Amino acid sequence: YTFESYVVGASNQFAHASAVAVAEQPARQYNPLFLYSPPGLGKTHLLHAIGNHFLQNNPNGRVAYLSAEKFVNELVESLQKFRMPQFRAKYRDSYDLILIDDIQFIAKKSASEEEFFHTFNTLFESKRQIVVSSDKLPHEIPGLEERTRSRFQWGLIADIQPPEIETRIAILKKKAEMEAM
Repeated sequence: YTFESYVVGASNQFAHASAVAVAEQPARQYNPLFLYSPPGLGKTHLLHAIGNHFLQNNPNGRVAYLSAEKFVNELVESLQKFRMPQFRAKYRDSYDLILIDDIQFIAKKSASEEEFFHTFNTLFESKRQIVVSSDKLPHEIPGLEERTRSRFQWGLIADIQPPEIETRIAILKKKAEMEAM
């Protein structure tokens, strides 16, 4: 999952360029970066590519890639085991770049969304990059609190559309090349 292995076409060019900009200059222009598309169009690939590129340029950088489901599960476990200070320290103080996949999963989970909201604010105020992905635009995520929705809209929202035929062919050729087929 690198930028070099990501096939760029008209359908994803803006999202790709935005991801590269974030990876090269985190928290400078597009913070947060919100990537959205229907499933299977490359959001996760771009998230990983951002993290990999960042680490290549910043070997001592600290990156967290996780799903929103993992965030919620860790939060629940931390609440059950009375380890909230450790949970907060982990996500608010330990990383330079946080990449969260499928952020729509926190909607309608009040404790999770509350914790994410405060984590977001801490990261943003300390000029650390936040990148999230979703299968919907912020205003289309049912049950998402307005204050969380507005945070997502502070930065850049980039969509990935289904690829046109030329990009589909290029993706197939790239996969065949990578797998020596």
